Amino acid sequence: MKTLSQELDRYLSIRRSLGYKLSTDERILRKFITFTEAEGSECVSTALFLRWKNAFGKANKQRWAHHLGTVRIFAQWLHCMDSKHELPPQSLLPSRVRRAHPYIYKEEDIRRIVEAAAELPSIHGIRALTCSMLFGLIAVTGLRVSEALSLDAADVDLENGVIALRQGRFGKERLLPVSDCTRIRLADYAKERDRLLGAPSQAFFVADHGERLTDCGARYNFAAVCQMIGLRPTQMFHRHGQPIASSCDCRRLRSVASPIPQPLPKDRR
Repeated sequence: MKTLSQELDRYLSIRRSLGYKLSTDERILRKFITFTEAEGSECVSTALFLRWKNAFGKANKQRWAHHLGTVRIFAQWLHCMDSKHELPPQSLLPSRVRRAHPYIYKEEDIRRIVEAAAELPSIHGIRALTCSMLFGLIAVTGLRVSEALSLDAADVDLENGVIALRQGRFGKERLLPVSDCTRIRLADYAKERDRLLGAPSQAFFVADHGERLTDCGARYNFAAVCQMIGLRPTQMFHRHGQPIASSCDCRRLRSVASPIPQPLPKDRR
C-alpha cells in the first residue's frame, strides 16, 4: 500500500500534467502530510484536519478556509480510490472571501525598496545585487514574480532589449521590450553576476550560491526589505509579518507606473 506522501506525489504529478502549477497547494499539502505521518495516521479525516489546525492555528480564518479547500480536493481524490479517506465538509470553516485592498506604491516607495535591497547582507554580494535588480525590473515592466524568476540568461536579449517570456501565465509565451535604461541595468547586472559567480549563469536571477532564486526566497527578501524601510513591522524569528498597508507585497510592485530604475549596488566582496 502506498503511503500518503507517495499518493501526494502521484496526485501532484497527474494534476501538473493537466497544466496546473500547484506550487502553493504543494506547500500546504506537504505540511499536512508531514503532520499526518507524524501522528501515525493512514487516512485523511475531518478530525485529523482539525487537529492539524489546532496545532498550527495562528493563521486567520480566511487562510485556514483556503487550506481546507486545498486539503478537500486532495481528500476527494483519495476518497475516489479508497473510501476510508473522509472528505472534510466545506462548512467546517465558514469564511467569507474578502478581496484585499491593494496598496499602490509611490515612486518614492519603489526607490526606497530598491535602495534597501542593494544593502542586504550577503556572502558574495549576490543577494543584494539580485534583489535590487529583481524588484526594480518587476516595477518597471509589470512582470509577475514567477515570470521574472523563471527567466534564463538566454531569455534576456541584452543587445536589443527584449525579454522572452517562455513560462507566462497559463503557459503562454510573449516578448517584452524594455527601455534602453532598463536594458543597460540588466546588462550591468548580468556582467557583475557572472563575475561574482566566476562563470556564466544559466538562470538570470540567482541566489548567493549560484542557484536560481526561488519564489520563497524572493518573497522573504522583499518582506525583509519592507521591514527595513518601515512598510512592515519587525517580527521575531525572521518572520515576514503582516504588511502595514493591506496587500503590500512583491506582486503589487507592478502596480506602479514607470518608476525610475535604481543603480546597481556596489561590489560587496
